[in-house]
Amino acid sequence: MTVSLYEDIILITEDYLGPAAQRFIDRQITFHLDKKPEQINKADLPKLAEWVKVSLALLTEDRALVDGFSERINALTR
Repeated sequence: MTVSLYEDIILITEDYLGPAAQRFIDRQITFHLDKKPEQINKADLPKLAEWVKVSLALLTEDRALVDGFSERINALTR
């Protein structure tokens, strides 16, 4: 992982969850990807994007917001 990839993920997440972003992402990576946050890489992003989509959908019914968040995570693969 490059530190900037992890930081980019956190910055995107902050737009949606504010100060809870890092904890949210760390939990997603740890529990759903079964790795440490510092081990995240671009190959993990599609799976992470799907998990954040599912998790955020539990918090809001705003489909556009949920889809936008997932799409922004997926865009980091480029």
